[in-house]
Amino acid sequence: MISIIIPAHQEKENLTDLIGELSGLKSDHGFEIIVALSPESKNDFSVDVCNKAQLIMCSQKGRAVQMNEASRVAKGEIVAFLHADVRPPASFLMDIESAIANGNDAGFFSYKFDKDSFLLNINAFFTRKDGFFTGGGDQCLFIKKTVFNTLGGFNETQIIMEDFEFFKRMKQQRVPYTIIGNNLVVSARKYESNSYLKVNLSNLLLMVLFKMGVSGKKLKRLHDSLLKTPYST
Repeated sequence: MISIIIPAHQEKENLTDLIGELSGLKSDHGFEIIVALSPESKNDFSVDVCNKAQLIMCSQKGRAVQMNEASRVAKGEIVAFLHADVRPPASFLMDIESAIANGNDAGFFSYKFDKDSFLLNINAFFTRKDGFFTGGGDQCLFIKKTVFNTLGGFNETQIIMEDFEFFKRMKQQRVPYTIIGNNLVVSARKYESNSYLKVNLSNLLLMVLFKMGVSGKKLKRLHDSLLKTPYST
């Protein structure tokens, strides 16, 4: 079974659409949907959504904390961490099952944006191969739960870039992984709220500082000072 874990903060509209899409996917071994809501999120979803997904109210806000809490109640042998504003391909679950069956313990997906743009298409192109930015949350990490637990889950003190920090430990432990070249569709809302150049330069700066060992708290303050994210308030 695959446990699809969706960390969310004030994402009711996106979650309603996403859960509707996920519930129609095919899987050989079954799946469950767990939505890990921040304490500030409103849990006022429709009966239909509640019947299709398990909603848990987390103790703290923060993707690392929320994803860890959801993973502890997950019943699947595989956990897949999907953002609320990302849409999976129709073969999403089958792709994951195939990747694991082929000897991988983990993996990611390539992606494209929901806005047709030459510059955004360049960004998306590089998600198909290992590179400087591989391992970001938009690529939807999936991993055997036993391996995830052995690695200690997400570092909850890493309040931003927790995905890259986890991937760093994956590589250090030589966890076999693959990148599935079947695009997820990622929201371009960060680029629409800022400029293409500003987002890319900010991402580059944050990644360099992360690799230099700058703390998560400092990275979060810098991120919030550089980029507008009105959709997450």
